Amino acid sequence: SFLHCGGGKHITSSPQFIDPSLHRTLTVPLRGAMPVLLNPHIFTGASSVPGQMHGAETKPHAETPLGLQLISPDSDQLCGWGALTPKAMQVFNTPRWVLFFLSVAAFLQGMIVNGLINTVITSIERRFDLHSYESGLIVSSYDIASCICVIFVSYFGGTGHKPRWLGWGVLIMALGSLVFALPHFTSPPYQVSLPEQTGMCSANRTSPCQDKEGGGLSSYRFVFMLGQFLHGIGATPLYTLGVTYLDENVNSNYAPVYVGIFYAAAVLGPAAGYLLGGYFLSIFTEIHLTTEMTPEDPNWIGAWWIGFLVGGAAALLISFPILGYPRQLPGSQEYASMRVSEAHQLKDGSHTTASDPQFGKSVKDMPRSVLLLLKNPTFVFLCLTVATVATLVAGVSAFGPKFLESQFNLSASKASTLFGYIVVPAGGGGTLLGGYIVKRFNLRCRGIIRFCMICAMTSLAAIFIFLIHCPNVPMAGVTAPYHFSLDLNLTVDCNANCSCVRELYNPVCGADDMMYYSPCHAGCTSINHTDVSTGKQVYSGCSCVVGNVSWGEEGFALAGKCGNSCYHLPVFLTVFFITITFTFLCQSPTVTAILRCVPDSQRSFALGIQWVVVRTLGTIPGPIAFGAMIDISCLLWQDQCGEQGSCYLYQNSTMSQYILITAIIYKVAYRLTCHLLSDLIITILCCCRGQILKCG
Repeated sequence: SFLHCGGGKHITSSPQFIDPSLHRTLTVPLRGAMPVLLNPHIFTGASSVPGQMHGAETKPHAETPLGLQLISPDSDQLCGWGALTPKAMQVFNTPRWVLFFLSVAAFLQGMIVNGLINTVITSIERRFDLHSYESGLIVSSYDIASCICVIFVSYFGGTGHKPRWLGWGVLIMALGSLVFALPHFTSPPYQVSLPEQTGMCSANRTSPCQDKEGGGLSSYRFVFMLGQFLHGIGATPLYTLGVTYLDENVNSNYAPVYVGIFYAAAVLGPAAGYLLGGYFLSIFTEIHLTTEMTPEDPNWIGAWWIGFLVGGAAALLISFPILGYPRQLPGSQEYASMRVSEAHQLKDGSHTTASDPQFGKSVKDMPRSVLLLLKNPTFVFLCLTVATVATLVAGVSAFGPKFLESQFNLSASKASTLFGYIVVPAGGGGTLLGGYIVKRFNLRCRGIIRFCMICAMTSLAAIFIFLIHCPNVPMAGVTAPYHFSLDLNLTVDCNANCSCVRELYNPVCGADDMMYYSPCHAGCTSINHTDVSTGKQVYSGCSCVVGNVSWGEEGFALAGKCGNSCYHLPVFLTVFFITITFTFLCQSPTVTAILRCVPDSQRSFALGIQWVVVRTLGTIPGPIAFGAMIDISCLLWQDQCGEQGSCYLYQNSTMSQYILITAIIYKVAYRLTCHLLSDLIITILCCCRGQILKCG
């Protein structure tokens, strides 16, 4: 079955064809051990490149002198579902369409997991009586699930049918979104009656706890955790197998651009989630009911669940075209033959093990595969560096809207919208620009690492923006005493006969620029009128409010929180924009460096190991740690009939300081971990080879 070329003096392992007009030899590699003559081939006059597989995508190459093209239909490289491979669908069987569908999936994953959840987390806390550390655990459940299954998905999926793994993963992610929205439909309707909302001073008040049924809503946190677990399982193949599938089906020079576009879509997803989440939070959660509350009301709960239904339905639709792609796209063998390896070369030659075609197809090879990656210092340090950044990104993205809401006295809807406006250009633009820089300057692993170090140092310096904080508006009985009183107590002489209860939190702003827990705690006896410009109610007869008597303001209060005179918001958003830009500027280059510093057969598994390190050291503890720090800065907790609920009011200066301290501690700790872990790995490897003396 072999053809003799060059005068028949040698026999090659691949069939060769001679172009008589050019007197050159064209070698066509075989697929496995199948003889080339089993499939008929047609030769055309179009140009091709050496080593192009039959069935590959035909492309004109002006720089290629060969005048041959090899064409053969290959059912393994057709787009479809099983035996259903319509001819009209083959137009989508290109790397660009793969990039489109995978980018849409990454966009939806980012929108749901990193956008919508972070946006609605404050509303979920209020609706289901959760603490910040509990909501942080909900956020981290995604990373816990992904960390558990990423090893097996990346190891077996790396040698399996990647599009099928990806498609089923997107389906599971869609199921997770539907589960996450389930508590809205299974919990009692959320209602705040008008008497409770106004909460006027009255001597005949009954406690709302008398009719309260046993068992709160905090148990729904387990349903949210289940939804996040499904999100984590479903999204696991996306950033391991999806990136590898793109990289191995395009030219290595354009791979950073493709990866950059893919990650840019993943960054734009959270931005869209913040914007959509902010819009949905402006709609009352019980859309079939009417209410007199406004989004500025502290008892307001927005329609947090709509975004998850929309995102889940979209993920369900996008999974079907991804399931239809073949194991390899036409022309992938050409790109594989042109790729230049930059994998780390080990002195003992053990890296050659990964070049064995049978390596990695058995569970027995997994320990050896892990050991090969741990012997790669470039890969280890890249993973640890990404983990340091991931901690800050996970913590700030989870509680960033809450920080804006508390520091600058914004509504949850407006805070989420502002956060989205920052993330869209900074995150997406930084990711795209990072991929373009790698392609433009043709950076190799060494250059990429240096570039990422500069970006990391810049973003680290910019996090000191969290030193900026706004002073708290004085709240009577919480942060400042009542007039004519020296104690921090909500019940004083002016409201002692009002029978006020802690369960009814409805702050009002008095004419004395003091904020009060409720109209009852301000001693208000009636509603005077409704302000036309703001639509807020104006209370009168407030015995605790001392205003300007000559202006006729004494005894008046306006519904809602007092305005904040802090003007640091533009400065904070500007520096925060720079921080996000430089953080995401090295995201695409880092992935490119990881793909280049490991053998081709270990690419998917290397990304899987990287995500294990990132999630174990970064994204899992990050939200929990930041949530705990935010809880410490709470000044006023919700009182649910003797049980502590969510936080109503934070100490702004303490919140800023704790967030900054937590970020610095993680940075320093991870830097030390990098050095200690690297020394430990070197010692273990040298000990195993009996070379402790040579290691020093």
